[in-house]
Amino acid sequence: MAKSSTWYMYVLHCADKSYYCGVTTDIHRRVDEHNRTKKGAKYTRPRRPVALFYKEEHPDQSTAQQSEATFKKLNQKQKLDYMFEQTVKRHE
Repeated sequence: MAKSSTWYMYVLHCADKSYYCGVTTDIHRRVDEHNRTKKGAKYTRPRRPVALFYKEEHPDQSTAQQSEATFKKLNQKQKLDYMFEQTVKRHE
């Protein structure tokens, strides 16, 4: 199986209205893991179901993880503003 060169920083919206941020090369598999298996993050397991709320592409794991780390330092309003602004930029 060929290794994907695209990495994603993603944000899930949890059933308790909280958010979870992570990185992966396969969004669909990872969301399924969060919803159905023990491979899902410990944080998301009691907060199922989760839904993909936001994603952004990165060329490699390092930049995806840097984006995740930066995102996690924001407060909730800043996170929502960031996701909105990035979504608007992609659609301009």
